[in-house]
Amino acid sequence: MTGFDDRQKGFENKYKHDEELKFKVNARRNKLLGEWAGRQIGLAGAELDSYAKSVVMSDFEKPGDDDVVAKVAGDLKARGIAVGEGVVRAEMEKLLAIAKEQIMKQA
Repeated sequence: MTGFDDRQKGFENKYKHDEELKFKVNARRNKLLGEWAGRQIGLAGAELDSYAKSVVMSDFEKPGDDDVVAKVAGDLKARGIAVGEGVVRAEMEKLLAIAKEQIMKQA
């Protein structure tokens, strides 16, 4: 291998690592969001865990965060809790920082 090949391989490995971290952070953020929303609804224990997992899974429907925001805002609205998408997005931003911190401690 040449120096160029080594350098290219290094960039590819860094990109792969960064993408894995990004995925883990987003999944953690969505779990935390699901726990937040579940507590708003009044869930606890296994029901709360199950709901948080459903929020994580909702992120696989479409690229971006819109599917997660729509699910959480819709679920809250269905339970009579007046929380709009703006509030959900603000909570997501807050939880993103917490998720990054948690994931970086594990890495």
